[in-house]
Amino acid sequence: MRVTVLGCGTSSGVPMIGCTCPVCTSGEPRNQRRRCAILIEHAGTTVLVDTPPELRLQCLDAGVSRLDALLYTHAHADHVNGLDDLRAINFLMNRPIDAFGDATVLERIRERFGYAFQEPEPSRGWWRPALNPIVVDGPFRVGSLTFRPFEQCHGGLPSWGFRTGPFAYSPDVKELPQASLDELAGVEVWLVDCLRDRPHPTHAHLEQTLAWIERIKPRHAILTHMNHELDYHELKARLPEGVEPAYDGMVLEIDAD
Repeated sequence: MRVTVLGCGTSSGVPMIGCTCPVCTSGEPRNQRRRCAILIEHAGTTVLVDTPPELRLQCLDAGVSRLDALLYTHAHADHVNGLDDLRAINFLMNRPIDAFGDATVLERIRERFGYAFQEPEPSRGWWRPALNPIVVDGPFRVGSLTFRPFEQCHGGLPSWGFRTGPFAYSPDVKELPQASLDELAGVEVWLVDCLRDRPHPTHAHLEQTLAWIERIKPRHAILTHMNHELDYHELKARLPEGVEPAYDGMVLEIDAD
């Protein structure tokens, strides 16, 4: 299984507009963070998780030209607003894209991007993105991959993490219910939210995330959704063994057998 981190930044991205802090003005490429998304590839199956505002550039960098499915974690703008860039994928595949998500998540996306949920008109060309919404409330399969969604607390609203085999993804999470911690038991590679050092009302901070990692004990944990207060090298130097920060373009090769 191959997981590519398309973006590991928070909602404002890094660098932030107008900010002159050391991270935002750093020349280190790993301090430049687009909004969060990942690409999962395994045995001929390709799945995108979320459609952030930089999706066009992310797909170009990762060489994406087809998708077997799209998964949505939640409906916040930084995870959704690149949806229009999917039109190019529709054109290349000549069909709508299956979009999996919680019923409420898909409905909120439909409220803002209703045209992407209309019946496609291939005879007129793919002049708008086209999604085939599929509501999930339990495990589901896409090609060679089986996904298990688990609910996360993200401030006043839920978000959804996903586990497939030995890998799990937990963006935008403040608290993990016991059932979700149980779902994460035995996971080997975990890509998990860590906004900053200081506590935050809707995202996990470093101490909290490291406590989860100590409890779950994955072989490899990678921190994502990081803001401009976290410098890549400074953070990496103080993390325990087996834990590291993500960076845009990072590739995780995972034994899924």
